[in-house]
Amino acid sequence: MKVIFHEDFYKVYTGDPAAAPGRIEAVMEVISSKVEIIQAKPALEEDIATVHTSEHIQRVRNSGLYEISALAAGGAIQAALIGLKEPAFGLIRPPGHHASSGSSWGFCYFNNMAIALEHLRKANQIKRAYVLDIDLHYGDGTVNILGNRDDVTIHNVDTCGRKRYMDEVAHEMKTCEADIIGISAGFDNHELDWGGTLTTNDYYEIGRLVRQAAGRYGGGCFAVLEGGYNHEILGENVLALIKGLDDSVP
Repeated sequence: MKVIFHEDFYKVYTGDPAAAPGRIEAVMEVISSKVEIIQAKPALEEDIATVHTSEHIQRVRNSGLYEISALAAGGAIQAALIGLKEPAFGLIRPPGHHASSGSSWGFCYFNNMAIALEHLRKANQIKRAYVLDIDLHYGDGTVNILGNRDDVTIHNVDTCGRKRYMDEVAHEMKTCEADIIGISAGFDNHELDWGGTLTTNDYYEIGRLVRQAAGRYGGGCFAVLEGGYNHEILGENVLALIKGLDDSVP
């Protein structure tokens, strides 16, 4: 599988404890020998401006975080483009699902998923998209930007208990019809992370269900990194999702 990455994502860009150093290193240590690494390229400002106001873009620029945020958004676009033909994963930072058109929080700045899907739509490469947000926290920014669109379905998995959670994902994937499925891949619902719910194998199953759903409809699939804060297990969880999305990954 192709994984979009850049060494700049190793940098700590905020003082928030949830953005502690070592997070991306923990993932790369596990997956780097098993995937093909593609270097991320920054998104063009015109791509960012399809979902964000000029005022918000300027605020991010003034904060000194424009370059790293644009690089993450560009990585998401690359993952989505590759995802049209084969599963792909964007190992990108900062995350994005708490970024709305004119505001952001939760150490998100640009909405990577929304920017990627808008890039595909504007290029007439998709007509319908589906976003499965598996992060512990509700992806309010993605909903604020894309939630009122007829051509995008967004599902934030929001249920208690492992079985109910997985049943909900399975049900969604059975009824999903889209040219591309994008996973906002947060891993903070793991049993050893903040959410305390899912096993590592559950992430494999989520990836497999998404791959099957995409294949059934003749569409593509990709994922971009959102949350996940236990560095000891994060890499294994990312690898499990990757293996579910692409059964050729060793």
